[in-house]
Amino acid sequence: MATELGCRMGQVEQMIRYAYWTSGRKGIVVGLSGGVDSAVAAVFCCRAIGGEKVLGLSLPSAISKASDIEDAAMLCKKWGMEHRVVSIEPMLDGFRTMQEFKDSRYLLGNLMARIRMVILYYHANRDHKLVCGTSNRSEYMLGYCTKFGDNAADLQPIMHLYKSEIYMIAEELGIPESILKKIPSAGLWEGQSDEEEIGLSYEEIDTSLRVLELQGWQALTPVEEKVLEFVKKSEHKRLPAPNLLAEQKKP
Repeated sequence: MATELGCRMGQVEQMIRYAYWTSGRKGIVVGLSGGVDSAVAAVFCCRAIGGEKVLGLSLPSAISKASDIEDAAMLCKKWGMEHRVVSIEPMLDGFRTMQEFKDSRYLLGNLMARIRMVILYYHANRDHKLVCGTSNRSEYMLGYCTKFGDNAADLQPIMHLYKSEIYMIAEELGIPESILKKIPSAGLWEGQSDEEEIGLSYEEIDTSLRVLELQGWQALTPVEEKVLEFVKKSEHKRLPAPNLLAEQKKP
């Protein structure tokens, strides 16, 4: 098992190195939320090209926890990354002045995700770096992500890994316990947790996704039906935008 896990980790690192070498860029930028997904993605980048070429950005809002920034800083120090903190509150305040601005959880959450990605790409463009994504397979398949927000990136090193696999690899990588033991949260509002918002545990999600794939995406239980409904409704997030050029190229 350890050999298989090491092999899979090596494949991720090789993919990162290939993307980096072929891009002609000078490094990689990754957004650090203080959670396990971004921690694993960032450490993979450090192992692949060296921590000195990786920039970790913490992008807090007014509701972000100080402990998340502290954990991100600790992670960067341990793996030799530069760490910077850029508050997104001034940008949010700018949008709040927009005519007919509505401050709902849904609208604000998507706006926060997109602002964060804009900041990541600004630093990447300025410093000639690539943006590393932090989406895992469980959330990607359910569509638990924001278009052109947290699902935008130049490389996605952990998108093929279920959340349960992320934790296994995090332990192997030596991710600090303070990060491993956190309740998964996108930090979009006070007290928000991923599992509560989705309405399913990651164990249920991962098990159902694996079974559904084996069953040809036919649901046999209520939980599988719920997961499958998420997958179907979010298909547009995994496909290119509809366009006539693509239609014209079909044989």
